[in-house]
Amino acid sequence: MLSKCEIRKKVWSLLEETNIAAFPRPVLGRIPNFKGAEKAAEKLSGTPEFQRAKFIKVNPDSPQRYVRELALRQGKIVLVPTPRLKGDFYLLDPSKIRDFREASKISGFAKYGEVADIYSIPNIDLVVVGSVAVTLSGDRVGKGEGYSELEFAILRELNKINEKTPVVTTVHDIQIVESIPVEPYDVPLDIIATPTRVIRVNRTREKPPGLLLEYLTKEKIEDTPFLKKYLGQRKRNNTL
Repeated sequence: MLSKCEIRKKVWSLLEETNIAAFPRPVLGRIPNFKGAEKAAEKLSGTPEFQRAKFIKVNPDSPQRYVRELALRQGKIVLVPTPRLKGDFYLLDPSKIRDFREASKISGFAKYGEVADIYSIPNIDLVVVGSVAVTLSGDRVGKGEGYSELEFAILRELNKINEKTPVVTTVHDIQIVESIPVEPYDVPLDIIATPTRVIRVNRTREKPPGLLLEYLTKEKIEDTPFLKKYLGQRKRNNTL
């Protein structure tokens, strides 16, 4: 089995060599945008899980911009994190937004959104993550920084999501690989949408129950403002 690093490099190279990669390029080091991302978003938006969802969390990366726009057009409230969790979570409320396209861009989060009080938001109906590669059994690999896993763990820790909350992604068909190594903190997928199809995963792994502190380095905690504040508060509460 290839390592996660080898899988990323292989998929990034394949996207570039086949010219399926889309702006911003090169896709190396990114959740890669791809030609057909809009079609994949449309496929996802037609699923019952997406249709039922009223409040969804979507990653901030380029290929999922279309997912964010479609969600807003369908009247859903969208929760988006600041890239790399360097700042706040933002709420995009379609009832307060006129330009859904601009609001769905990373540059539009702060302009059109409101800073979310992550402790008091409603429970989330659907989680959309970005992926570099996925398997048909629901395993995924991101760009290697672990922020999708952290975002999921934080929301699970705060009881905003649970084991049954659908986790979905949009990718190009060539991003589907045979196998990916799995760690305890890796979040399995329930649905994979590509430009050509919707894949419902018969997953066998449970989702992480929250923050797995043994896998968090001091550097990661220090570099993630929410994590630093939350864990500091939890430590103080435990010593009272």
